[in-house]
Amino acid sequence: MDWGTELWDQYDIIEKHTQSGLELVEKYVKFAKERTEIEQNYAKQLRNLSKKYNQKRSSKDEPECRLSSYQAFLDILTEMNDYAGQRELIAENLMMNICIDLTKYLQDLKQERKTYLMDAKKAQQSLESTYKQLDSSKKRFEREWREAERAAQYAEKTDQDINATKADVEKAKQQAHMRARVADECKNDYAALLQKYNKEQNQFYFSDMPLIFNKLQDLDERRIQKLAQGYVLFSDTEKHVMPIIGKCLEGITKAGTNVNEKNDSMIVIEQNKSGFERPGDLEFEDYSQGINRASSDSSLGTPKVSVDPWKKKPNNFWLFSKRSKLSSPVLAPFSTPPAPSPNGPPSPKFGRDPLSYCLKEINKTVKPRISSFRTLRRSPTVTEDFAHLPPEQRRKRLQQKLDEICKELQKEVDQSEALGKMKDVYEKNPQMGDPASLASQINQTSQNIERLRGEQSKYETWLAEAGGRGDTLRYKAHSFNNNGANDVHSPDGAYSDESTPDPSQAIYAEFDDDFEDEDLAAPIGKCTAMYNFPGASEGTIAMQEGEVLAVVEEDKGDGWTRVRRNNGDEGYIPTSYVTITLNK
Repeated sequence: MDWGTELWDQYDIIEKHTQSGLELVEKYVKFAKERTEIEQNYAKQLRNLSKKYNQKRSSKDEPECRLSSYQAFLDILTEMNDYAGQRELIAENLMMNICIDLTKYLQDLKQERKTYLMDAKKAQQSLESTYKQLDSSKKRFEREWREAERAAQYAEKTDQDINATKADVEKAKQQAHMRARVADECKNDYAALLQKYNKEQNQFYFSDMPLIFNKLQDLDERRIQKLAQGYVLFSDTEKHVMPIIGKCLEGITKAGTNVNEKNDSMIVIEQNKSGFERPGDLEFEDYSQGINRASSDSSLGTPKVSVDPWKKKPNNFWLFSKRSKLSSPVLAPFSTPPAPSPNGPPSPKFGRDPLSYCLKEINKTVKPRISSFRTLRRSPTVTEDFAHLPPEQRRKRLQQKLDEICKELQKEVDQSEALGKMKDVYEKNPQMGDPASLASQINQTSQNIERLRGEQSKYETWLAEAGGRGDTLRYKAHSFNNNGANDVHSPDGAYSDESTPDPSQAIYAEFDDDFEDEDLAAPIGKCTAMYNFPGASEGTIAMQEGEVLAVVEEDKGDGWTRVRRNNGDEGYIPTSYVTITLNK
């Protein structure tokens, strides 16, 4: 069944129906566009939320960065950021596949419908024009036929009139004959136009309009089919990213399950352990002996042996923030009361109660000392050798600083080695460059090496004083003179705690002649690819789903992880595309 056969007389209904269908497409496009805006705003709010709570980049110096609960929270923020990216992808796909595509398709449908309606209007106007001509011919034929009848009746009446002349009779007959001939011509014209109109009408109702209606039906069906595809895309767009969204949610769950409260407690102990011994018991200090001696009738002079009950104790209590007044480590002794005269009363400072005087002197001395001690505790002076830290923490910071210096020294040594080789190449092949142009860089690198060696020796000395093992990073070291010659100080590069190295020199190792040969960093874990990644950008590496790679460097918060293949190829991959397992 088609519209041309069944709805041949429902032009207005078909026009209204097709217009309503196009309006439905416009309404759905508007709906999808508003949904896109909601997704974009949602993704933007999620990204702002993640950024708000992840403003400070975690550094190795922050004590909480090693806690599993802190790392889990950072992982949740990362997963939420990836989740926001998937919502943005949904918005982008909705805009491209539904809004833009349907809008363009809708414009084509409108133009096509307009063409069909114009063709129908033209056919209808042509039929109406033919009908007007037919009606005009019919009216003319009717008018001329009546005039011919009247002329014939007048000729017959004139012919029967006995008073009419022969000329009048002939004239009346000629007039009747002419009117009859005109009426016959009008009749023939009317018959011809009637035949033409019937033909055009038959063409209009059985051919032209059914064809146009069928075309409009096909347009409407294609519109419905396209709209149905848009409905399906509305769902498939979100289904397509659901696996990755599921991975993000699984990552959040995994972050929660990876929290280890026992390990966090051990990390807090490791980070804050001072290394001090617990304080011993306080000794009893008998003040009554001095008072008895001062007030005794048998001993009126100054005692021979002065007992200082406020002598500084060996126990060190500075690590506590709150102390009792009587346990201050440094208190000035109170003044020894003057000896009474042999015949006079005791000193007026003592009055009648020497014990009260001693307690007053103790309170005067203790309170200001404790106040100044607390002020010093709250604002410790930070020194280069970390002497303001407890012993255990001092050793750790010195060891960390020494490792950083060794890494920086290794970079400078490698740069010096590269400059020396480059200078040799320039000397052998002057067309490649001027060796003198490298002199300033070689000199600057040599100065940096000497400075770092001095710092290394200084921190090694402080670490030895703090009781550290002095385990530093071993590195390849070479010095170059101004001529670019290599000066290898130690062939094995081994470190020994018993050896006493020259402060101006470090531990060296024999270097490899290959310009690009460097020690590869040890993997810190492995990862399995969940999705394919083309690796088209510079610095990235391609991977296939299910491929296992070695993790060389963790994600620093930018969403990229550095990995290595078994053949030595290294590069960066998206963190959200892999499942990472770090070595314990």
